[in-house]
Amino acid sequence: MNPSTLRALNRAAELTRQNRLTEAMLIAEPVILAADFYEGEEIKAWLVSHVADFTGEHRKGND
Repeated sequence: MNPSTLRALNRAAELTRQNRLTEAMLIAEPVILAADFYEGEEIKAWLVSHVADFTGEHRKGND
């Protein structure tokens, strides 16, 4: 994944945890829409594996 895409996703996660969803979307949406097929797949995988980055919740144990 492009490093700038990863920075944008990380920043969007940080803003989401601060309840700043509109700002998070303004940062994440353009990079998601500009991604080609392969980077889009990487973004999807990253989002699935980093849900807790957006919610601030971390699962304990094997839940």
